Amino acid sequence: MTSSTFRIGGERSVRRLGFGAMRLPTEPGPAREASIAVARRAVDLGVTLIDTAHLYGWGANEELLAEALYPYPDDLLIATKVGVAPPNPPHDAEICGRPDFLRDQVEQGLRRLRVERLELLQLHRIDPKVPLADQLGALRELQVAGKIGHLGLSEVTVAELEEARQIIDVASVQNRYSMLDREHEAVLDACAAAGIAFLPWRPVYPAVSEATAEIAAVAAELGATAAQVSLAWLLDRSPIVLPIPGTGTLGHLEENVAAASLRLSGDQWQRLDRLQPR
Repeated sequence: MTSSTFRIGGERSVRRLGFGAMRLPTEPGPAREASIAVARRAVDLGVTLIDTAHLYGWGANEELLAEALYPYPDDLLIATKVGVAPPNPPHDAEICGRPDFLRDQVEQGLRRLRVERLELLQLHRIDPKVPLADQLGALRELQVAGKIGHLGLSEVTVAELEEARQIIDVASVQNRYSMLDREHEAVLDACAAAGIAFLPWRPVYPAVSEATAEIAAVAAELGATAAQVSLAWLLDRSPIVLPIPGTGTLGHLEENVAAASLRLSGDQWQRLDRLQPR
């Protein structure tokens, strides 16, 4: 049976089914209170990996998680991301990998999350205008200084992953991937070969919105939903896969977390694996 846990960077153990916080509303009022309830419920349900980013509300999402969960349980890992500059009219938001900018975003993340070290810090996007060695070198310096535990990447190719591994120890990769969206299959395979955590974002779409007859059939056989079947398929895909489904509602959160206990038979997994990705 595939393990339900994974050691990020070979050290930090987390449960493989995590939670993506991007969809939590952060504005004051009832919506914020509901978001706090969802974050707390995720931890109550045993989630030990929560994903956020500076981009999500330009720090507001990080502040929300701190309000909801600080002081953090010892086994909870909050992963965040840096590398996108907020809009500055007339300019839109843009990828920014300048070392001084990355260092400032890390300091902001530490302050907003109320921690002395970011246990998993991922580069949200590689900036094509800045040498990768400069971007990752700045983050590695902060890691050496004790402000970052493990370093990861997001939305990278196999070639970019290989280049990055010459500069830093890559603990995780966060790319878009799901049962019906396998554009980054080769990246997942590269991570599996190297023992690098693979955090698929948008892990249940388009399987939910475009559920095929086969997905519906397997869901019916198991008394489950299409989203749960999609998450179960991901968990069986490789032991290095750590899905981070996001939601703003308690019902969907509980449904997603329950997928960790769903067991696909070998035949069911193969039927789903043969589906043609969109």
